[in-house]
Amino acid sequence: MILEKNAKITTAIPGPKSKELLEKRLKYVARGVSYSTEVFVDEAKGALIKDIDGNVFVDFAAGIGVQNVGHCDEEIVETIKSQVEKNIHTSFNVAMYEPYINLAEKLVAATPGDYDKKALLINSGTEAVENAVKIARKYTGKPMILSLENAFHGRTYMSMTLTSKVKPYKYGFAPYNSDTHKIPSPYCYRCQFGKKHPGCNLECAQKLEDLLKGELSADMIAALVVEPVQGEGGFIVPPKGYLKRLQKICNDNNILFIVDEIQAGFARTGTLFASEQYDIEPDMMTMSKSLAAGMPLAAVVGKEEIMENPIVGSIGGTFSGNPVACAAAIKVLEKIEKEKLTERANAIGEKIKSRLSEMQKKYPVIGDIRGLGAMCAVEFITDPESKEPNKEIIGKITKESLQEGVIFISAGIYGNVLRFLPPLVMTDEQLEYGLDVLEKSLEKALS
Repeated sequence: MILEKNAKITTAIPGPKSKELLEKRLKYVARGVSYSTEVFVDEAKGALIKDIDGNVFVDFAAGIGVQNVGHCDEEIVETIKSQVEKNIHTSFNVAMYEPYINLAEKLVAATPGDYDKKALLINSGTEAVENAVKIARKYTGKPMILSLENAFHGRTYMSMTLTSKVKPYKYGFAPYNSDTHKIPSPYCYRCQFGKKHPGCNLECAQKLEDLLKGELSADMIAALVVEPVQGEGGFIVPPKGYLKRLQKICNDNNILFIVDEIQAGFARTGTLFASEQYDIEPDMMTMSKSLAAGMPLAAVVGKEEIMENPIVGSIGGTFSGNPVACAAAIKVLEKIEKEKLTERANAIGEKIKSRLSEMQKKYPVIGDIRGLGAMCAVEFITDPESKEPNKEIIGKITKESLQEGVIFISAGIYGNVLRFLPPLVMTDEQLEYGLDVLEKSLEKALS
């Protein structure tokens, strides 16, 4: 396994072995499958990735927020090995097994809400969203689903329809699913109402209530799906009170309130779930990504009366709640608590935002810094007056940083946001190195 404690670059990126594999990738893999770097991984440990050419990178992407507990944690690897030796797959629909039950019990206990709940285990985040929508429609008997502008909920048809960004996620795949509608996002840096929080009276949330008075009918709306921090949309953090206001409007109009914690969950934001920081108790919650440390697993957890409504056989699937993934997830939850990773997320986030604030004073291309815990982002602009999105500089920064041994990825509806999703086991030395490389890459991009 990796012995290095920090980045170590021995070849230009991509190296010769990676170039060879890249040619095969372009020949055999469908073009629609994207890639952010030309890195082919050989092994990974903690917050480090070693490629097949021997280069070592500090990873600020964590598999797009999947490796919160770090790559190849030894206890999780041993847990996976132990489960593989006993049972890889029988399908829970045919012959049940203990890890599914134990994980469901833990998720029901861990999620916000002092009421009886039940859980459904499936395979991916987009599948969690699809199932939450199915359950909401079945329970309410109503068709329409609301989501937010700048949202990202997945790439299958309903989740893609609820997503905002057309290219690349929706381009050419119309017609989209019917009976959906988007409401304003709490994008304070680019407020579409020209106001500033807290003097705005949360007009973006009030817009939902206004729509219900004429343009939409609550009798037709099954649910509103929201991210507590909008991920692909640019790590947009709602102001305090926004989500609570939305939930009240939903409650008053018999609309289910579904929170998508797929990217924000499992200690990433400084609490186990970001919802905890907004004093909200969702009717249903979707989760995936870091739930099982890289094993494919997702869940929907919701109020018992809602989750019990679908008839037997109408939800679930062949691979849903795979025992190996469930065993890994149980160990993830144990490690988050034992290693106090929520506290570590806050410490990492404070350091990132502090360094970014220092850079902002020197570089006017930094428009906004935001985030919760270790889910942070910096938005780049051409100048402070126009706030024109600066997508070009993102490409330069990520390319230059990669050559220095640091992996960063972008986000944002305009593609001008650099997002930080470091493994929560990242050392202070690795964190400092990555931030130093970021500033060095930014200087080079501006020269």
